[in-house]
Amino acid sequence: MILLAILFYPIVDFDKIRCFQWGERMSQAKTVLAIADDLPIKTTQPVHSGKVRSVYWLTATDSSRLIASRGYAVAADAPLAVMVISDRISAFDCIWHGENELNGVPGKGAALNAISNYWFEQFKRENLADSHILEVPHPYVWIVQRAEPILIEAIARKYITGSMWRSYSKGERVFCGNLLPEGLSRDQRLDDLLITPSTKGIITGIEGVPEADDANIERQAIEKNFRAFKFDALEDLDRYEVLLNEGFSLISKHLEEINQIFVDTKFEFGYVKNQAGERKMIYMDEVGTPDSSRIWDASEYERNNIVENSKEGFRKFLLDYLDDPDVLLNKERMPERAALARDTLLPVTALTDVSETYTNIASRITGCNLILPDSPRGEILDVLSNESFNLIK
Repeated sequence: MILLAILFYPIVDFDKIRCFQWGERMSQAKTVLAIADDLPIKTTQPVHSGKVRSVYWLTATDSSRLIASRGYAVAADAPLAVMVISDRISAFDCIWHGENELNGVPGKGAALNAISNYWFEQFKRENLADSHILEVPHPYVWIVQRAEPILIEAIARKYITGSMWRSYSKGERVFCGNLLPEGLSRDQRLDDLLITPSTKGIITGIEGVPEADDANIERQAIEKNFRAFKFDALEDLDRYEVLLNEGFSLISKHLEEINQIFVDTKFEFGYVKNQAGERKMIYMDEVGTPDSSRIWDASEYERNNIVENSKEGFRKFLLDYLDDPDVLLNKERMPERAALARDTLLPVTALTDVSETYTNIASRITGCNLILPDSPRGEILDVLSNESFNLIK
């Protein structure tokens, strides 16, 4: 039985939620929330389910009721949603599974939420920008305000590694309009933060912008077509870059304090309305997590050794474990890759190693031990069915 008095409070209080003890671990498969799009949450719209998160859009009646009863600082008619994060793990655009019916990474969802919640709190305290999160009723659940996303994945890099290094090593020197000097080494720290945005979704009819998701774009193309990328005004392009730079700097400084390096990351932004009905730019999705960022151990880096505290370690495992790593890197072999991910059952240790990485870095970032729910699905239903929410059919 969950201690409901702990879980319900008028608005999200991150200082309180970070350190709660959420129950003892049971068998690994039972603690994993592998499917998050079939919960009986009240909605009249199709559930939007991504690789990791599922979004349940609430009715106008339920949205307005929660805004009034929970005291959310949003417009009275703001659309709300319940966002549920799963423990699935995606890499190379595929979902991967383990042996013994371990179809996810124990605690991964709770770790990602805890880390994002922590950074969003710090951003707000430093007067950078708000996020879309209104309340965190359970470690796997956010109540969010519907945002209109800016169609850019804001990628920032402080080290040359990964796909950028592969391109650089083949002779490429210009990345999203940024010219890199000759003579750089793999995993070298860059003098300046490099912003290399890419498209979020497929945008058609814009000269110089590939009609593909996750395609690199130059700032000049964004300036000329800022409305197509869903910026309200041209000056908001400067605002997004400020929030990206300052958000990256804040996370980087905190990680330095715990002997970690913030290598690169992806931010996403959007617009919401405040209580007065005025539009404002916010952070959305997730920030500074092992899923959206590379994080390295600083002591090992000084020894010329890369130790990953992010999903990149799992990607490297897959490249070493599978017989034909080219299938993971070659986009033209996507059908083969999808079949490989569907039919391959990874060793349990591969997923529990990821679990240890994610839960450990979450504890170090937030300063609290992350103790996981013993039955995420049942607890979510209990919480959302309580009269404080009344969101279960």
